[in-house]
Parts: sequence; structure tokens; C-alpha cells
Amino acid sequence: MLEAWFTEMVKGIGKLFLNPLLYWAIFLIVLAGMQRIKRERKDFGIKLFDVFSEWKYTWATSIILGVIISALTIGLGIVFSYSTVLLLCLVTILVSITGKFSFLSASSTFGITYVLLLFLPFLLEKQDFIPNDLFSSVDYSGFTVLLAMLLFAESMLLLQARKGPTYPELTSGNRGGWVGQHHIRKMSIIPFFILIPSGSIAPFAAYWPYFTVGGESYSLLLVPFIVGFNHLVRGSDPVRAAGKLANTTLALSIVIWICAFISIYYPWFSAVGIISAIVGREFINYRHRSMDQQKTGFFQTSDKGLKVLAVLPGSPADRLEIVAGETITKVNGNKIYSLTAFYEALQESGAYFKLELLDKAGENRFLQGALYEGDHHELGIIFTSNPHRKKEKEIV
Repeated sequence: MLEAWFTEMVKGIGKLFLNPLLYWAIFLIVLAGMQRIKRERKDFGIKLFDVFSEWKYTWATSIILGVIISALTIGLGIVFSYSTVLLLCLVTILVSITGKFSFLSASSTFGITYVLLLFLPFLLEKQDFIPNDLFSSVDYSGFTVLLAMLLFAESMLLLQARKGPTYPELTSGNRGGWVGQHHIRKMSIIPFFILIPSGSIAPFAAYWPYFTVGGESYSLLLVPFIVGFNHLVRGSDPVRAAGKLANTTLALSIVIWICAFISIYYPWFSAVGIISAIVGREFINYRHRSMDQQKTGFFQTSDKGLKVLAVLPGSPADRLEIVAGETITKVNGNKIYSLTAFYEALQESGAYFKLELLDKAGENRFLQGALYEGDHHELGIIFTSNPHRKKEKEIV
């Protein structure tokens, strides 16, 4: 038995590299990274984060989540047909053509796929090119269970976004002038094993597989599922906003879990779970946007000093652990109210500098450091200012 499991696992990993979704995901993250870098250069005159930034900080979390999801899907004995997996991959590719990470939520990709699985059997009856029974055997309860697990994964990635970078940009304010905002933006490939009919794995318990679409033996398939999100934050601290979004998404995943288990006894309840996922995720997005728009700009300069919009990785400011959202009040003993005052005060002391800041809790911090050869001459601190290159103001 162990030999059969090992053999099927090796085969499943090999099939990963035959899945076009893997290569599409890599292309998508490179394209998105290049577009972000272009915007960074336009706004700040410099590249802040590398092209793989939205992806690389998720690797460890994605692997752990993939192991957890694999253990649950295999342990519960959830079986999917090749056609169902192929349709899910195709839907993921189609919705991601827009380049919007917000469409890569599992609620969107699974929701669209679920609707197609319901109606495709009726449509296929009216043609002769594709087998009519291609989507006739679908485990809707297992499908909903997997959706709940991936929404849980999404909440964990949002939780992790509190420690990783968020991505600043400049936009026009409602009253004129430029204001800063951040994108809580991630895309991750979560690789997990699922059971596929036909293979060398035989049932090992009376209940297993619990959710099945037919067959007496099974194989393993490693699926590179894409999860992504993009939340714009202008009126609050991005770290705090990411935490709130993570908590609400986690609560939604629990609701979908409940619907999935009820659907074991009442199959139609899987549709309730899918609808709840779609409506719930959209409500989370809407609530976040509406509440954020009601607040004043978080990164606007105040009479206390200059608000830090972003910090360049590897810069002196990064070494001193200055973070976005803190306010610089003094440089080398001089009070700071403008960018010009900041630069002039910084140049007074040559290679050494002293800073006074207010952290995000309003507490004073005192820092000092030295500028070394190759360091950014402005400490690597990005403030809200006019764009480096002129661009049309847009009404938001």
C-alpha cells in the first residue's frame, strides 16, 4: 500500500509541470510586477520592490497551507474528476486575464466554476463534439469543502500581509493635490494534492473515500491553485486594515465550512455555501472600500511632521526599522514640516544623522545612524509628494 501511495505521489508531482496553470501563474506574477515597477518609477523615480515581491513573501505560507489542504482532502477522501479540475484551471486563467488580483479569490473562481458545472451538462446534450457525460459526475459537497479551505488559506495570506510589504502609490485627492495610498496585494500558488479516479491507490477504510465521483481505485494529482487579492488602503494603516480583512475572511471560511458539512446530508446546501462565499467576499470588499473612503488620508502630512509613505528595502531607514505610517518630527534637532526642510536638515550633519519620530501608536522614538557609501542620500524614505513624472490626475 505504501508503495502505491509513493508511486502515485511521484506521478502527481510530475503532472504538476504539465499543468498550464503553473506557467500562467509565473507569467502573471512577472507581468504584474513589471507593471507595478513602472508605476513606482513614475511616482517615486525609483524601483521599490523587485518583480516577484507579491509572490516570494508567500512561499513558506503557501507550502504549509498546501500540506494542510492535501491532508484534509485526502483524509476526507474527496475525489474530483479530471474534467472538473481542468474547468477550474480554465476559469482561473480566464478571470486572471484582466490582471486584477481581486478576481483570484477562491470565491470568484470556485463560484464561476460551480455555476458552469451546474449548467454545462444541459448544454452538452445539444451538441455532438464533446462527450455529454463529461461533467455528469461532480461532487458538489467536496467542491464546497475545498472552497472553504482555500478561503481559509486566503485569510492566512492576508494575515501574513501585515508583516510583508504593501505597495505605495500616489493618487489625486478629492480636494486637489496628491495623496498616498497602499495596495495590500498578494498572489500565491498553493500546491495541494487531490484524489483522481483510476490509479493504484485502493480504499483503506470503510468510509474512504467519503466524497467520490465513482471508481474503485485512485491516483494523486498535485494542483497549483492560484489565490490572489488586492485591497486599496488610503484612510488607515495598511497593517491594521490587513488584519481586519484577514479576520472577516476567516469568519467567512467558517461559514462555508458549515454549509459544506450540512450539504453532506442536504446536497442542495452546497449552492448555499457557494452563494454565501461570493456574496460574503464581495461584501467584505465593499465594506472595506466604503469605510476607507469615509476617512481622511492616513499618509497626509500634518502639523506634527512628515508621514512616511514607504521605506526602500536595504536603505538606512530600513536598517533603523522605520516603517510606513510613522511620522518624522525632527531631523538633526530641526523641526520638519516640509520635504524641503527635511532634505536641508539632513544635509547639515554630513554622514551622520539623528531622527525623532512618532510611531503609529503616537509614542516618541529617537534614532541615529550613519550614511555609508552606496546608501540612498535621502535615507530611503518615501513621502507623499508630487509624482516624479507628471501624470494626469484622476478622480477616485
